[in-house]
Amino acid sequence: MSEWAEIRPVEFEDGVLRLLDQRGLPGEIVWVECRSATETIRAIKDMVVRGAPAIGIAGAYGLAADAANARAASASTMMKRVETSAAKLRDARPTAVNLAWAVDRALAAARGAADAGGEGRDGADDIRDELAYEAEAIAEEEENACIAIGAHGADLLAGAENVLTHCNAGALATGAYGTALGVIRGAFDAGESLHVWVDETRPLLQGARLTAWELRQLGIPATIIVDSAAGSFMASGQVDAVVVGADRIAANGDTANKIGTYSLAVLAKHHKIPFYVAAPSSTVDLSIPDGAAVPIEERNPDEVAVIGDRRFAHEKAEVSNPAFDVTPARLITAIVTENGIARAPYARSLSKT
Repeated sequence: MSEWAEIRPVEFEDGVLRLLDQRGLPGEIVWVECRSATETIRAIKDMVVRGAPAIGIAGAYGLAADAANARAASASTMMKRVETSAAKLRDARPTAVNLAWAVDRALAAARGAADAGGEGRDGADDIRDELAYEAEAIAEEEENACIAIGAHGADLLAGAENVLTHCNAGALATGAYGTALGVIRGAFDAGESLHVWVDETRPLLQGARLTAWELRQLGIPATIIVDSAAGSFMASGQVDAVVVGADRIAANGDTANKIGTYSLAVLAKHHKIPFYVAAPSSTVDLSIPDGAAVPIEERNPDEVAVIGDRRFAHEKAEVSNPAFDVTPARLITAIVTENGIARAPYARSLSKT
């Protein structure tokens, strides 16, 4: 069994949200402290913290930090602050449904505390305490979900020798353990002799920087490849399965994930390679019928045109930088959640998550 006391990317203590700055990994370990919703929003938008479950956890803790440091002497004043901060937090990144889900859940808990408590300072403190409690519960539940995903998904990789993954869906992206990497960890710990091909994942290199680093800590053999090499490795018989995470899964199984995921799914289908998605049920959005309803975040063009401090593209070149794409359900072999393995028709199987 792999032994790694992994660094948790999101911590909360004494009203302060601490985020492991993933922009500096793997070269340096730096923590960013947030004491307000504004600071948390900036950290989420700037990719200090990333990964759908992790930004959901950060959003809930960010709301708790905002309340903990607010000068509100009454429950009504506190709730006005919480409502305003929650509305801003939930929209910090639009594609990953976990952020809105976690913030809305924390907000509901705060409203419950406000309804049950008094109006004065004690009422405000009750709201503060409830927000911290609910955020902690969300973090714990997401960790347990990832562990269950790993257990369920391990069987899918039985007999596989080479697995390909895209972006980063390990502990750094989920708060603990991981989703796609959770499946890989589950199989590895069950005795499978796995090797992992790690897509570099342009433009921010989450695969090369983060996934490869996590796998090394876990003792799981891994090799970084450029994104465009995946098809060649599949064609030569060097890929037995593809496992990716998700940022939002529609009711019909269409899945939004890091840009480039759709291309992998098409390649996997062509080469008759199973393509698996791993995500907690908090990522499943039954309120939208299909992937066409998923908002796709368009990020700063400089993420594509600039590497380090050097601009490679012409200064007047047009750049499009969508952060995600949508993989149609028909290309997905199975979706793994903490509740088990869902298969087509997903409109039926995902409704049980």
